[in-house]
Amino acid sequence: MQKRVTRFPRGVHHGQRWLWLLLILGSTVISHAQPLSVHVVPQESGTPMTLLGIHFPTQEVGWAVGAAGTILHTTDGGTTWSSVRRRTNVILTAVTFTDEIHGWIVGQNGTILATRDAGRTWRPQISGTNVPLYGIFFLNPKEGWVVGGRGTILHTHDGGLNWVDQSSGTTADLFDAHFVDSHVGWAVGALGTILVTHDGGENWQLQHPNNPATFFSVAFHDTMTGWVIGTQGAMFYTLNGGRSWIDRTLPCGAPCVKPPDLVQIVFPSNRVGWIVGERGTLLSSSDAGLTWQAHEPVAPYALYGLSFPAPLRGWAVGDHGTIVQITGTSGSAP
Repeated sequence: MQKRVTRFPRGVHHGQRWLWLLLILGSTVISHAQPLSVHVVPQESGTPMTLLGIHFPTQEVGWAVGAAGTILHTTDGGTTWSSVRRRTNVILTAVTFTDEIHGWIVGQNGTILATRDAGRTWRPQISGTNVPLYGIFFLNPKEGWVVGGRGTILHTHDGGLNWVDQSSGTTADLFDAHFVDSHVGWAVGALGTILVTHDGGENWQLQHPNNPATFFSVAFHDTMTGWVIGTQGAMFYTLNGGRSWIDRTLPCGAPCVKPPDLVQIVFPSNRVGWIVGERGTLLSSSDAGLTWQAHEPVAPYALYGLSFPAPLRGWAVGDHGTIVQITGTSGSAP
């Protein structure tokens, strides 16, 4: 009898092979990680505007942004949210901080706002473009990337004093970026677009998930292990830096109902992951994404932004000024 040999894709490290085997077994997988219990508390945002981005640099200090130039701020974990004087009326799509002092906001019409004083003042930066900007990622107060419409990728070495256009090689809208260090990063977007760079964005190469979904969010643990999510429950996983992608798209169900769009994914620790999306969707994982648990919808509206400053404590934002605090409990996580 011929011996059956399991061949692993190139780049899968020996220590990752157990996870690869479990992933390809699909529904036969039994995870011994304890599922997370979730407690959700709605918070009063004080605005009816759609909120698209949120970031908590600490468990008490947070920022949320959205339509009509909305910027909200909390210093007590969201118990109270206050509105910041508007610098613009355009839609603001994302916010990030590298610490409590240094932060950036992006939005329509090439808008980039920056603060160097913990948000007391927000000053515009020159992006050099008028396309909508959707995603932003900073490694530290100096180096960051912004992605947006028509394949736009911008890079800065000086905290945004100067933004330099990088050639993405695509005209697809890009919605998110994630870097694991100053060299290796990914950007994702429409038409199944996944781009990777190994030189800080000097050159971008297209990867092939073989799926036409629009990808809204990307998260990597390291240079090998990462996730992308998007429309109609699209969910793909890689263990070899994106040379191959495993399809973990949410099932249609019976009777078949269109799976929700998945909009943002975060891994605040190597084991604990969270996803939010359309129709108040909330998914969690306590085993590094091997299995995902669907929770009851946490809001009657779509959720677009997600931030977890700690593995089991985070916030999500969405339509109609929605802000919810999410607390997970487990005997084994993080």
